[in-house]
Amino acid sequence: MASPPLPASVLDLAPVVPVVVVEDAADAVPLARALVAGGLPAIEVTLRTPAALEAIRDIAREVPGAVVGAGTVLRPGQVAEAVAAGSRFLVSPGWTDLLLEAMRASGVPFLPGVSTASEVVALLERGVREMKFFPAQAAGGTAYLKSLSGPLPQARFCPTGGIGPDSAPDYLALPNVGCVGGSWMLPQEAVAARDWGRVEALARAASALSAGGTCR
Repeated sequence: MASPPLPASVLDLAPVVPVVVVEDAADAVPLARALVAGGLPAIEVTLRTPAALEAIRDIAREVPGAVVGAGTVLRPGQVAEAVAAGSRFLVSPGWTDLLLEAMRASGVPFLPGVSTASEVVALLERGVREMKFFPAQAAGGTAYLKSLSGPLPQARFCPTGGIGPDSAPDYLALPNVGCVGGSWMLPQEAVAARDWGRVEALARAASALSAGGTCR
């Protein structure tokens, strides 16, 4: 299976982007295959563990149906490392001008993180229209994003943080939300047991989510 072409927007790959923390690089490929088989090709591997870059490298090389990206990008140096490992998009929980410059220069799509209207306006001033809204639930949830859609309709978001299968449709119903990020399709006990069949089933249910909770 060939790698999906990267669309103009990461937000349009799937309704849900799995946020993956890989502790053991040996799990990366079967985990990614389960997610892709379940209909979730965009996979954000967070740079929170020593295994993360190896996991990205392995997924990029061995799971052609995946569009693997790096999450929790905090420093310009991590941008270069992640892209060299095969990341096809970048996600950060927040941003600075230095980090934004590095992500823009990388040549791959990126989602800088915001949690306030001022941060959104600052990114719009810099020509960035697609962002991660984090931590979504703690920062005001759907009510806050809905409030932003009036004065700032040009901004689009991938809300992440505290979102599950019950709340995801409410986010997806908003006009300024392209997709949501989450990890509920990767329950800790299933990953620990390497129960990739369960991961695939949960991914399939997540891929069918839409604003009404049905396939879109």
